[in-house]
Order: sequence, then structure tokens, then C-alpha cells
Amino acid sequence: MSARANFFKIGLFVIGATAALVVLLVLLGAGKLFQTKIVMETYFNESVQGLELGSKVKYRGVIVGEVKSIGFTYTRYQLDKPMADRLRYVMVEATILPRLIGGRAGAGDLTRADTAKAEIEKGLRVRLAPQGITGTSYLEIDYVDSKNNPILPISWEPDNLYIPSATSTVTQFVAAASDIVDRLRKLDLDTTFANLNRLLVTTNSRIEAVDSAKISDQTKQVLGKLDTKLDQLPMDKIGKEGTALLAELRTTNERLGSILNDPAWKTLPGNTDAALAGARKLVQDPNLPSAIAHLQRTLARLDRLMGGGEADLSATLDNLRQITDNLRDLTENAKRYPSGVLLGEPPPPIKGSP
Repeated sequence: MSARANFFKIGLFVIGATAALVVLLVLLGAGKLFQTKIVMETYFNESVQGLELGSKVKYRGVIVGEVKSIGFTYTRYQLDKPMADRLRYVMVEATILPRLIGGRAGAGDLTRADTAKAEIEKGLRVRLAPQGITGTSYLEIDYVDSKNNPILPISWEPDNLYIPSATSTVTQFVAAASDIVDRLRKLDLDTTFANLNRLLVTTNSRIEAVDSAKISDQTKQVLGKLDTKLDQLPMDKIGKEGTALLAELRTTNERLGSILNDPAWKTLPGNTDAALAGARKLVQDPNLPSAIAHLQRTLARLDRLMGGGEADLSATLDNLRQITDNLRDLTENAKRYPSGVLLGEPPPPIKGSP
């Protein structure tokens, strides 16, 4: 009986432990089972080498989902067109958790079409990113410059949430390297090296043609002449004249200082300020406009007076001129016939007299 009882207890213990483990696993996985997920799709016009099913989808380095399927757009869309007319984009579908990437904490509420479109206009893109040196890749969701990352043109309505793709860093690097190689290929290296060789040959010939010995002799001659001229300079006289010039400058400076220290110079700013204040007071005098108006009226009257008496003044001047002529004639007659001026004209001569 004791052995049977022990087996019974052991069985109960095993069953209880198993049940507890199952409950624990259910509790731990219940969160993931009941999490709301949405399907996101994007299209790439490049190779997605390194991307596999189950690859992570990250938003700024945080895992928010995983890749669900990898295929081509022409197997789902544009089925009514011939195969040659269909676009050959790579279509990638992934499941993401909107609670991690949506709302205020992330890229906006991607579960709504209008808000998702607004975030896409702000530059929300999906980019293929390499994961270390293992050769695998993952999807990175982040904001980029929308001007440098245009949206791929499509002619259909996506079945799921659509986030446009951006060119991967590796593709950009390869494109830049290819551009550099193309430019190097277009360069005419043979002609460039030939021109460089000719330039070097010409430079060497020009350098060899230079008479270095002659230049050295001319340099020595110039230096010798310079030494001779310097020896001929009257340094004593120049020194004395320089000392005298400094003394005159010092004297002039002292005179200038005495002039500037004159009290009249110190009072000049105050007098100037006073004169300016008086002029400002005169200009601001309220009687000044009336005085100017009175002066204008007086000048107008004087002008009219001078204009009205101009004819009388001319007649008076003519009379004065006639009187002056008469006085001149009278003076001349007085000089020739003084008695005639006093006694009148002489009597007429007697008839028969010579």
C-alpha cells in the first residue's frame, strides 16, 4: 500500500508540475498571441540580397516586426497587363506592431490611412540595411529627406499599409563608385600622360637653358654696387639731420600741446553749444513765421512802388540831361562873350559903317 501511495503522489506531482508549466507558458506567450499586428508592404527597385523571411524590421534601431514574405509586384498587381508591361519591383511584406511604431511615441498612427500618408509626406521610408559583416540584412524604418528619396511610381492601390522605400546605403555607395569609375573610364589618360611628359620635358629644357653662372655673376655685381653705395652714404650727416628732425618734431609737438591746453580751446565747445542753442531758440521762436511773412509783404510793396515810378523817373532824368546841356552852352558862351552874358546881345551895326 505504501508503494502504491508513493506512486500516486509522484503522479500527482508530475501532473501538477506539467499543468503549472503549461499555465506559465500560456501566461508568458499570451501577450504576444494577443498583440495587434498589421501587415506593411514596400517595394524595392534594387537587389534585396541578404534579406530573408523572418528578418527583423526596426524603427530607429528598435525591433518592431519581422519580414513575412519576399516576392515581386507583378505576381500580385498589374495582372491585366502583359508581362512585358508590368513593373519589376521586389515586394516585401512584413508584420509590425503599431503600438511600438504608432501614436505619439513613434512615427504617427500608421493604422489610419490619412495619418500614414501624412507621415510618408514627412519622409517616412523603409530602407534595406546590412547587419554587420555576416551578409544578412534587415529593414530599417526611419525619416529621410523626401527630396533626395522620391517615391517609386505605382499604378495600383496596395492591399496593405504601404510605406515607400528609400535607396539603401550600399546601393548609394555602389552607385557613387560606379559613377567615379565611369568618369575615370571617359578620361583620356594616354593624352593626359603625354601632355604631362611634354610639360616636364619643356620645363627641363627651360631650366637647362638658364645661365646660372651669369645670373650668379650679375647678383654678385649688384651686391657689390649696393655695398659701395652704402659705404658712400654720409651716415654721420644723416644721423645729425635725423636727430635735428626729431628735435623739431618734439618742439612742434610741445607747441601743439600748449595750443590745445589753451583755455580758449577748452571753452570753444561750450561756446559752440551756446551758439547752437541760441540759433535753435531763434528758429523755434513762434514770431519768426509772422516776421518772415511781413518782410515778404514789404518787399512786394517796394517792388510795386519801384515799378510804378519807373516812367516818372525816366522823364526826370531826361529833364536833368537837357538842363545839363543848357548849362554847358551857357558856360561856353560866358567864356567867349562875358559881356554878352551880363549886358545882352551887342547893338546892331550902323548902316554905312564899315
